[in-house]
Amino acid sequence: MTDVVGASATGHGLARRCRRRWIRGVALGAGVLLVGTVGGGWALYAKLSHNITADDAAAAELARYERERPTELVRGAQNILLIGSDTRAGDGNRRYGKDSGTQRSDTAILLHLARDRRSATAVSLPRDLMVHVPGCLRGDGRRSEPSFTLFNSAFEAGGSACTVRTVENLTDIRVDHYMVVDFSGFKDMVDAIDGVQVCLKKPINDKAAKLRLPAGRVTLDGEQALGYVRARKSLGDGSDTGRMDRQQQFLGALVNKVQSSDVLLNPAKLYPLLDAATSALTTDPELASLRGLYQLVRGLRDIPTDHVQFLTVPREPYVYDSNRDQLKAAKADALFALLRADAPVKVADYATGEKDDPSSGNSKEPTFRGNTAAEDRCT
Repeated sequence: MTDVVGASATGHGLARRCRRRWIRGVALGAGVLLVGTVGGGWALYAKLSHNITADDAAAAELARYERERPTELVRGAQNILLIGSDTRAGDGNRRYGKDSGTQRSDTAILLHLARDRRSATAVSLPRDLMVHVPGCLRGDGRRSEPSFTLFNSAFEAGGSACTVRTVENLTDIRVDHYMVVDFSGFKDMVDAIDGVQVCLKKPINDKAAKLRLPAGRVTLDGEQALGYVRARKSLGDGSDTGRMDRQQQFLGALVNKVQSSDVLLNPAKLYPLLDAATSALTTDPELASLRGLYQLVRGLRDIPTDHVQFLTVPREPYVYDSNRDQLKAAKADALFALLRADAPVKVADYATGEKDDPSSGNSKEPTFRGNTAAEDRCT
């Protein structure tokens, strides 16, 4: 069983130098935005802050159920629910299908930020996971009935608030913040940093995903990246597991790219990234400003990429339908307990073939199938 391996002394020195460059880049970007009226800096700040959409209706709905929600156990730790919406509404999204007036969560990730901001753990929640969805306020003002159904139907039933309540009921973890991004916003963020590099073990020629890519290191533009992370039936073994694995690998590569000096020290790239990111977001009111986002991410600059972890919640085929998932109860409960207590989560590289439940070793610490942002799939 492999633990995350720390950098060597030389690696630490390089990391410190890179981190100093990254901090200088952030300072430069902040300086451009906060310089006041000089050079239109205040106008840029106001524009970026105004880009973010505040989900006031979801906040009001969550406040209605405040007494039922989990309590915060570790002050300073943060849990953020990231939701990728499959809505076709809006000009940029219509090309991905007809707008039927409904939307589901195409991707959902619970991101845990440790209190000391020295690690981050992103847990993918399968859209086909069978869960208890509470009665939720619909967009038309009516309330849905509680049901045991697919996880991604919670977003369709009651948007962000319903999805947050479903996750909290499932995990008993307090969700502090939530963010929703749609197809068009995702593409714009990737294009704003001139693409993201991934490693492909085999060439891809996929008509459904509109992808034709060679094997090896490939830089994906926004359109290609969207097809890569969304494809399910025609890439790999056709399972949702493969799709979530690709999403996690891509997010790791995205973290590396954004932390690079090529982006953060280049105002020509930094501003388009900030503009695309803020335009793509619908968040809880507390985060719906640059100040709110800064308060959230200011401690993240010191997290080493080998401490940024990605995994999928332990699950197994649903007993009544093998095309659906259910939690692997004992393993999932162990993961949720660690996150609630802000305790370290250990992941094993899935490329080595390790299972969720290690079959060897005397360690009593649970190990979960996953990867880190530091891993390079081409080596």
